[in-house]
Amino acid sequence: MEKTKTSSYRLEYLDWVRGIGAVIMLQGHVFHSFLRPELKTTGAYTLSQFVGGMPPALFLFLTGITLAFLMDSIERKGLAPRRRVLESLRRAGYLFFLAFAFRLQLWVFGMPAPWQGLFKVDVLNCMGISIALLSVMALFKTAERIRLCAVLGLAIALLSPVISEMNWSGVPWIVRNYIIPDYNSFGIFPWGAYLAFGVSAGSVIRAIPREATERCMQWAALLGGVLILASQYMANSSFTIYAKSEFWLNSPAQVLTKVGVLCLMISLAFLWTRYGAGEGWSWIRQFGVTSLLVYWVHIELVYGHAAWLFRDSLTVPQTLFAAVAVILLMLAISTMKTHREKWLGVLSNLGWNFTPRPDSAAGD
Repeated sequence: MEKTKTSSYRLEYLDWVRGIGAVIMLQGHVFHSFLRPELKTTGAYTLSQFVGGMPPALFLFLTGITLAFLMDSIERKGLAPRRRVLESLRRAGYLFFLAFAFRLQLWVFGMPAPWQGLFKVDVLNCMGISIALLSVMALFKTAERIRLCAVLGLAIALLSPVISEMNWSGVPWIVRNYIIPDYNSFGIFPWGAYLAFGVSAGSVIRAIPREATERCMQWAALLGGVLILASQYMANSSFTIYAKSEFWLNSPAQVLTKVGVLCLMISLAFLWTRYGAGEGWSWIRQFGVTSLLVYWVHIELVYGHAAWLFRDSLTVPQTLFAAVAVILLMLAISTMKTHREKWLGVLSNLGWNFTPRPDSAAGD
Protein backbone atom coordinates (compact mmCIF):
# COMPACT_ATOMS: atom_id res chain seq x y z
CA MET A 1 0.00 0.00 0.00
CA GLU A 2 1.08 3.59 -0.51
CA LYS A 3 2.50 4.99 2.68
CA THR A 4 0.39 8.11 3.03
CA LYS A 5 -2.55 9.92 1.56
CA THR A 6 -3.24 13.45 2.65
CA SER A 7 -6.66 13.39 1.00
CA SER A 8 -8.73 11.38 -1.41
CA TYR A 9 -7.36 13.57 -4.22
CA ARG A 10 -3.70 13.52 -3.16
CA LEU A 11 -1.19 10.74 -3.68
CA GLU A 12 2.33 11.06 -2.33
CA TYR A 13 4.12 10.19 -5.56
CA LEU A 14 2.09 12.79 -7.46
CA ASP A 15 3.17 15.41 -4.91
CA TRP A 16 6.77 14.40 -5.58
CA VAL A 17 6.33 14.91 -9.32
CA ARG A 18 4.63 18.24 -8.70
CA GLY A 19 7.46 19.27 -6.36
CA ILE A 20 10.12 18.37 -8.92
CA GLY A 21 8.22 20.46 -11.46
CA ALA A 22 8.21 23.43 -9.06
CA VAL A 23 11.98 23.25 -8.55
CA ILE A 24 12.59 22.99 -12.32
CA MET A 25 10.26 25.96 -12.86
CA LEU A 26 12.08 28.10 -10.30
CA GLN A 27 15.53 27.59 -11.77
CA GLY A 28 14.25 28.08 -15.31
CA HIS A 29 12.60 31.40 -14.51
CA VAL A 30 15.60 32.69 -12.56
CA PHE A 31 17.92 31.94 -15.48
CA HIS A 32 15.46 33.51 -17.92
CA SER A 33 15.10 36.71 -15.88
CA PHE A 34 18.52 37.24 -14.26
CA LEU A 35 21.12 36.01 -16.76
CA ARG A 36 22.85 38.58 -18.97
CA PRO A 37 21.40 38.63 -22.51
CA GLU A 38 24.78 37.93 -24.15
CA LEU A 39 25.10 34.75 -22.04
CA LYS A 40 21.79 33.30 -23.24
CA THR A 41 23.57 31.39 -25.96
CA THR A 42 25.65 29.37 -23.49
CA GLY A 43 25.13 25.69 -22.76
CA ALA A 44 24.08 26.43 -19.18
CA TYR A 45 21.18 28.61 -20.30
CA THR A 46 20.15 26.21 -23.06
CA LEU A 47 20.06 23.32 -20.58
CA SER A 48 18.15 25.40 -18.04
CA GLN A 49 15.46 26.35 -20.56
CA PHE A 50 15.33 22.90 -22.16
CA VAL A 51 14.55 21.31 -18.80
CA GLY A 52 12.45 24.32 -17.83
CA GLY A 53 10.04 23.60 -20.67
CA MET A 54 8.57 20.64 -18.79
CA PRO A 55 6.73 22.27 -15.82
CA PRO A 56 3.74 23.73 -17.77
CA ALA A 57 3.05 20.33 -19.35
CA LEU A 58 3.61 18.66 -15.99
CA PHE A 59 1.19 20.91 -14.10
CA LEU A 60 -1.47 20.56 -16.79
CA PHE A 61 -1.07 16.78 -16.80
CA LEU A 62 -1.35 16.57 -13.00
CA THR A 63 -4.36 18.90 -13.03
CA GLY A 64 -5.97 16.45 -15.44
CA ILE A 65 -5.23 13.61 -13.01
CA THR A 66 -6.89 15.44 -10.11
CA LEU A 67 -9.84 16.29 -12.37
CA ALA A 68 -10.21 12.57 -13.11
CA PHE A 69 -10.19 11.91 -9.35
CA LEU A 70 -12.94 14.48 -8.88
CA MET A 71 -15.06 13.02 -11.68
CA ASP A 72 -14.62 9.52 -10.30
CA SER A 73 -15.57 10.66 -6.79
CA ILE A 74 -18.78 12.41 -7.85
CA GLU A 75 -19.63 9.44 -10.07
CA ARG A 76 -19.32 7.10 -7.06
CA LYS A 77 -21.60 9.39 -5.06
CA GLY A 78 -24.32 8.75 -7.64
CA LEU A 79 -24.90 12.39 -8.56
CA ALA A 80 -27.12 13.18 -11.51
CA PRO A 81 -25.32 13.77 -14.84
CA ARG A 82 -26.09 17.50 -14.75
CA ARG A 83 -24.62 17.81 -11.25
CA ARG A 84 -21.47 15.96 -12.31
CA VAL A 85 -20.87 18.39 -15.16
CA LEU A 86 -21.58 21.38 -12.92
CA GLU A 87 -19.04 20.17 -10.35
CA SER A 88 -16.40 20.03 -13.07
CA LEU A 89 -17.38 23.48 -14.33
CA ARG A 90 -17.08 24.77 -10.78
CA ARG A 91 -13.45 23.59 -10.73
CA ALA A 92 -12.90 25.41 -14.04
CA GLY A 93 -14.47 28.57 -12.61
CA TYR A 94 -12.19 28.42 -9.58
CA LEU A 95 -9.10 28.22 -11.78
CA PHE A 96 -10.34 31.09 -13.96
CA PHE A 97 -10.81 33.16 -10.81
CA LEU A 98 -7.26 32.40 -9.72
CA ALA A 99 -5.94 33.13 -13.21
CA PHE A 100 -7.48 36.60 -13.41
CA ALA A 101 -6.65 37.40 -9.77
CA PHE A 102 -3.04 36.49 -10.56
CA ARG A 103 -2.95 38.67 -13.68
CA LEU A 104 -4.61 41.54 -11.80
CA GLN A 105 -1.97 41.40 -9.08
CA LEU A 106 0.86 41.40 -11.64
CA TRP A 107 -0.76 44.31 -13.46
CA VAL A 108 -1.20 46.39 -10.29
CA PHE A 109 2.29 45.66 -8.99
CA GLY A 110 3.80 46.30 -12.42
CA MET A 111 2.09 49.65 -13.11
CA PRO A 112 2.40 51.42 -15.40
CA ALA A 113 1.61 48.42 -17.59
CA PRO A 114 -0.63 47.84 -20.65
CA TRP A 115 -4.14 46.68 -19.79
CA GLN A 116 -3.90 43.83 -22.31
CA GLY A 117 -1.67 42.02 -19.81
CA LEU A 118 -4.77 41.35 -17.72
CA PHE A 119 -5.98 38.95 -20.41
CA LYS A 120 -2.77 37.07 -21.14
CA VAL A 121 -3.48 33.35 -21.45
CA ASP A 122 -1.23 31.78 -18.85
CA VAL A 123 -1.10 28.22 -17.52
CA LEU A 124 -3.97 28.81 -15.07
CA ASN A 125 -6.15 30.17 -17.90
CA CYS A 126 -5.35 27.09 -19.97
CA MET A 127 -6.31 24.87 -17.06
CA GLY A 128 -9.62 26.68 -16.68
CA ILE A 129 -10.66 26.59 -20.33
CA SER A 130 -9.49 22.99 -20.80
CA ILE A 131 -11.42 21.78 -17.76
CA ALA A 132 -14.51 23.66 -18.94
CA LEU A 133 -14.31 21.92 -22.33
CA LEU A 134 -13.61 18.53 -20.75
CA SER A 135 -16.43 18.86 -18.20
CA VAL A 136 -18.67 16.80 -20.52
CA MET A 137 -16.41 13.82 -19.73
CA ALA A 138 -18.14 13.73 -16.34
CA LEU A 139 -21.13 12.22 -18.15
CA PHE A 140 -19.16 9.03 -18.81
CA LYS A 141 -17.91 6.30 -16.51
CA THR A 142 -14.32 6.28 -15.27
CA ALA A 143 -13.39 3.30 -17.47
CA GLU A 144 -14.81 5.08 -20.52
CA ARG A 145 -12.87 8.27 -19.76
CA ILE A 146 -9.58 6.36 -20.08
CA ARG A 147 -10.13 5.80 -23.79
CA LEU A 148 -12.09 8.94 -24.62
CA CYS A 149 -9.64 11.40 -23.04
CA ALA A 150 -6.62 9.62 -24.53
CA VAL A 151 -8.21 9.97 -27.99
CA LEU A 152 -9.14 13.59 -27.28
CA GLY A 153 -5.59 14.42 -26.15
CA LEU A 154 -4.17 12.81 -29.28
CA ALA A 155 -6.66 14.72 -31.45
CA ILE A 156 -5.66 18.06 -29.91
CA ALA A 157 -1.98 17.28 -30.47
CA LEU A 158 -2.52 16.17 -34.08
CA LEU A 159 -4.69 19.18 -34.94
CA SER A 160 -2.32 21.80 -33.51
CA PRO A 161 -0.29 22.34 -36.73
CA VAL A 162 -3.55 22.55 -38.69
CA ILE A 163 -4.93 25.18 -36.31
CA SER A 164 -1.73 27.20 -36.73
CA GLU A 165 -2.18 27.34 -40.50
CA MET A 166 -5.83 28.44 -40.44
CA ASN A 167 -6.83 32.07 -40.99
CA TRP A 168 -8.00 33.50 -37.67
CA SER A 169 -7.88 37.18 -38.64
CA GLY A 170 -11.62 37.65 -38.15
CA VAL A 171 -11.54 36.30 -34.60
CA PRO A 172 -10.95 38.73 -31.68
CA TRP A 173 -7.41 38.52 -30.28
CA ILE A 174 -8.63 37.61 -26.81
CA VAL A 175 -10.30 34.50 -28.29
CA ARG A 176 -7.40 33.68 -30.62
CA ASN A 177 -5.00 33.56 -27.68
CA TYR A 178 -7.03 30.71 -26.18
CA ILE A 179 -6.90 28.68 -29.38
CA ILE A 180 -3.92 29.27 -31.66
CA PRO A 181 -0.49 27.86 -30.74
CA ASP A 182 1.79 30.70 -29.70
CA TYR A 183 5.14 30.97 -27.96
CA ASN A 184 3.82 33.65 -25.58
CA SER A 185 0.58 32.04 -24.41
CA PHE A 186 -0.87 28.68 -23.40
CA GLY A 187 -3.73 28.02 -25.80
CA ILE A 188 -5.84 24.89 -25.97
CA PHE A 189 -3.74 23.77 -28.95
CA PRO A 190 -1.50 22.04 -28.06
CA TRP A 191 -1.43 22.62 -24.27
CA GLY A 192 -4.93 21.27 -23.62
CA ALA A 193 -3.69 17.86 -24.79
CA TYR A 194 -1.68 17.44 -21.60
CA LEU A 195 -4.76 17.96 -19.44
CA ALA A 196 -6.77 15.49 -21.54
CA PHE A 197 -4.00 12.89 -21.27
CA GLY A 198 -3.90 13.59 -17.53
CA VAL A 199 -7.62 12.83 -17.19
CA SER A 200 -7.00 9.54 -18.98
CA ALA A 201 -4.08 8.71 -16.68
CA GLY A 202 -6.02 9.69 -13.55
CA SER A 203 -8.93 7.53 -14.65
CA VAL A 204 -6.54 4.57 -14.98
CA ILE A 205 -5.28 5.17 -11.43
CA ARG A 206 -8.86 5.22 -10.12
CA ALA A 207 -10.07 2.25 -12.18
CA ILE A 208 -7.40 -0.29 -11.23
CA PRO A 209 -7.29 -2.11 -7.88
CA ARG A 210 -4.82 -0.60 -5.42
CA GLU A 211 -2.73 -3.76 -5.36
CA ALA A 212 -2.25 -3.47 -9.14
CA THR A 213 -0.76 0.05 -8.95
CA GLU A 214 2.84 -1.17 -9.05
CA ARG A 215 2.25 -3.24 -12.15
CA CYS A 216 0.44 -0.28 -13.72
CA MET A 217 3.47 1.92 -13.06
CA GLN A 218 5.70 -0.61 -14.80
CA TRP A 219 3.49 -0.40 -17.86
CA ALA A 220 3.49 3.41 -17.60
CA ALA A 221 7.31 3.42 -17.65
CA LEU A 222 7.31 1.15 -20.69
CA LEU A 223 4.72 3.32 -22.42
CA GLY A 224 6.76 6.43 -21.61
CA GLY A 225 9.89 4.97 -23.16
CA VAL A 226 8.03 3.88 -26.29
CA LEU A 227 6.40 7.31 -26.68
CA ILE A 228 9.75 9.09 -26.39
CA LEU A 229 11.49 6.86 -28.94
CA ALA A 230 8.58 6.84 -31.39
CA SER A 231 8.04 10.60 -31.12
CA GLN A 232 11.71 11.40 -31.68
CA TYR A 233 11.77 9.10 -34.70
CA MET A 234 8.69 10.87 -36.04
CA ALA A 235 10.22 14.31 -35.40
CA ASN A 236 13.44 13.41 -37.20
CA SER A 237 11.75 11.70 -40.11
CA SER A 238 11.47 13.47 -43.46
CA PHE A 239 7.90 12.18 -43.86
CA THR A 240 5.19 14.52 -42.58
CA ILE A 241 1.48 14.99 -43.17
CA TYR A 242 1.64 18.71 -42.36
CA ALA A 243 2.41 21.59 -44.71
CA LYS A 244 4.24 23.30 -41.84
CA SER A 245 4.99 22.32 -38.26
CA GLU A 246 7.37 23.74 -35.63
CA PHE A 247 8.63 21.23 -33.07
CA TRP A 248 8.70 23.62 -30.10
CA LEU A 249 5.40 25.29 -30.98
CA ASN A 250 2.79 22.88 -32.31
CA SER A 251 4.36 19.53 -33.15
CA PRO A 252 2.50 16.40 -32.00
CA ALA A 253 5.93 14.79 -31.60
CA GLN A 254 6.84 17.33 -28.93
CA VAL A 255 3.57 16.74 -27.05
CA LEU A 256 3.93 12.96 -27.09
CA THR A 257 7.61 13.18 -26.11
CA LYS A 258 6.68 15.22 -23.03
CA VAL A 259 3.83 12.83 -22.20
CA GLY A 260 6.36 9.99 -22.37
CA VAL A 261 8.68 11.86 -20.01
CA LEU A 262 5.76 12.48 -17.63
CA CYS A 263 4.89 8.77 -17.61
CA LEU A 264 8.50 7.98 -16.68
CA MET A 265 8.58 10.68 -14.00
CA ILE A 266 5.40 9.42 -12.35
CA SER A 267 6.64 5.82 -12.45
CA LEU A 268 9.99 6.75 -10.91
CA ALA A 269 8.31 8.93 -8.28
CA PHE A 270 6.03 6.01 -7.35
CA LEU A 271 9.05 3.71 -7.08
CA TRP A 272 10.92 6.23 -4.94
CA THR A 273 8.07 6.97 -2.53
CA ARG A 274 7.33 3.27 -2.07
CA TYR A 275 10.86 1.93 -1.63
CA GLY A 276 13.31 4.82 -1.26
CA ALA A 277 11.82 7.80 0.52
CA GLY A 278 11.82 7.95 4.29
CA GLU A 279 8.83 8.54 6.51
CA GLY A 280 9.82 12.08 7.50
CA TRP A 281 9.50 15.50 5.95
CA SER A 282 10.56 15.92 2.33
CA TRP A 283 11.44 19.29 0.86
CA ILE A 284 10.51 18.11 -2.64
CA ARG A 285 7.08 16.99 -1.49
CA GLN A 286 6.74 20.25 0.46
CA PHE A 287 6.97 22.10 -2.83
CA GLY A 288 4.44 19.68 -4.30
CA VAL A 289 1.71 20.33 -1.74
CA THR A 290 2.10 24.12 -2.08
CA SER A 291 2.85 24.38 -5.80
CA LEU A 292 0.20 27.05 -6.44
CA LEU A 293 1.63 29.28 -3.69
CA VAL A 294 5.14 28.75 -5.05
CA TYR A 295 4.01 29.62 -8.58
CA TRP A 296 2.11 32.71 -7.45
CA VAL A 297 4.80 34.24 -5.21
CA HIS A 298 7.91 33.48 -7.23
CA ILE A 299 6.66 35.27 -10.36
CA GLU A 300 6.71 38.60 -8.51
CA LEU A 301 10.08 37.80 -6.93
CA VAL A 302 11.71 36.85 -10.23
CA TYR A 303 9.95 39.08 -12.77
CA GLY A 304 8.46 41.90 -10.68
CA HIS A 305 9.87 45.18 -9.43
CA ALA A 306 11.52 43.30 -6.55
CA ALA A 307 14.00 41.80 -9.02
CA TRP A 308 15.04 45.01 -10.83
CA LEU A 309 18.56 44.90 -9.37
CA PHE A 310 19.30 41.45 -10.79
CA ARG A 311 17.35 41.38 -14.06
CA ASP A 312 19.55 40.67 -17.12
CA SER A 313 22.69 41.42 -15.10
CA LEU A 314 24.18 38.21 -13.64
CA THR A 315 26.83 35.77 -14.81
CA VAL A 316 26.16 32.03 -14.98
CA PRO A 317 27.65 31.28 -11.51
CA GLN A 318 25.81 34.27 -10.01
CA THR A 319 22.54 33.17 -11.61
CA LEU A 320 23.03 29.64 -10.31
CA PHE A 321 23.56 31.06 -6.81
CA ALA A 322 20.45 33.24 -7.23
CA ALA A 323 18.43 30.18 -8.32
CA VAL A 324 19.48 28.31 -5.17
CA ALA A 325 18.61 31.36 -3.05
CA VAL A 326 15.15 31.69 -4.64
CA ILE A 327 14.50 27.96 -4.17
CA LEU A 328 15.46 28.18 -0.48
CA LEU A 329 13.36 31.31 0.02
CA MET A 330 10.33 29.71 -1.59
CA LEU A 331 10.88 26.59 0.49
CA ALA A 332 10.83 28.73 3.63
CA ILE A 333 7.61 30.47 2.54
CA SER A 334 6.03 27.13 1.61
CA THR A 335 6.97 25.57 4.95
CA MET A 336 5.70 28.55 6.92
CA LYS A 337 2.40 28.32 5.06
CA THR A 338 1.82 24.66 5.89
CA HIS A 339 3.05 25.02 9.48
CA ARG A 340 1.55 28.43 10.28
CA GLU A 341 -0.48 27.09 13.21
CA LYS A 342 2.63 25.55 14.73
CA TRP A 343 4.56 28.81 14.29
CA LEU A 344 1.71 30.84 15.79
CA GLY A 345 1.79 28.51 18.79
CA VAL A 346 5.51 29.06 19.23
CA LEU A 347 5.11 32.84 19.01
CA SER A 348 2.22 32.67 21.47
CA ASN A 349 4.45 30.85 23.97
CA LEU A 350 6.97 33.67 23.57
CA GLY A 351 4.33 36.21 24.53
CA TRP A 352 3.08 37.16 21.06
CA ASN A 353 -0.63 36.41 21.30
CA PHE A 354 -2.38 36.65 17.94
CA THR A 355 -5.76 35.49 19.27
CA PRO A 356 -8.13 38.40 20.07
CA ARG A 357 -9.54 38.61 23.57
CA PRO A 358 -13.15 37.39 23.80
CA ASP A 359 -14.21 40.66 25.40
CA SER A 360 -12.43 42.92 22.91
CA ALA A 361 -14.53 45.32 20.89
CA ALA A 362 -13.93 46.54 17.39
CA GLY A 363 -13.02 50.00 18.61
CA ASP A 364 -10.48 48.85 21.24
